Amino acid sequence: MEIFEHLALGISAAASFQNLLFCLIGAILGTAIGVLPGLGPTATISILLPLTFGLPAEAALIMLAGIYYGAQYGGSTTAILVNLPGEPSSIVTAIDGHQMARRGEAGKALATAAIGSFIAGSIATLLIAMFSPALAEVALNFGPAEYFSLMVLGLAASVVLASGTLFHALAM
Repeated sequence: MEIFEHLALGISAAASFQNLLFCLIGAILGTAIGVLPGLGPTATISILLPLTFGLPAEAALIMLAGIYYGAQYGGSTTAILVNLPGEPSSIVTAIDGHQMARRGEAGKALATAAIGSFIAGSIATLLIAMFSPALAEVALNFGPAEYFSLMVLGLAASVVLASGTLFHALAM
């Protein structure tokens, strides 16, 4: 299959020593900043983006991916150890992970978060690689009418899901 050939090419490019080193540096820095409550992956990438300016494009993207995943794991670390989720994606981790940490199983909870994140990220990458050509074809066929319909759908959904009076929902 063509998809797996492209993935193999990408893995061979990413598996060079230099790129793996940039990924490791990004993951360590991302984890160090992602541990701080309130600084999620988006803020961490924004803070560390200037570090990638002098790098080749391939290495910069790999380092940014390492920063993102490191910051994601850093958020789960504070959620598990301190019961303080730094971003919304760590709320569920705080519920079960902190209970495990209180029972003395913090290492098991952190390992479960890391392994689960790795497996889910790998599966998501494969799914995106498989379905992105079809999604790109659909997206390229969108015109002004379809974009307008999507906007109306989004606004209608936000009004329906809003709590309180209909007037406040419409004003929002």
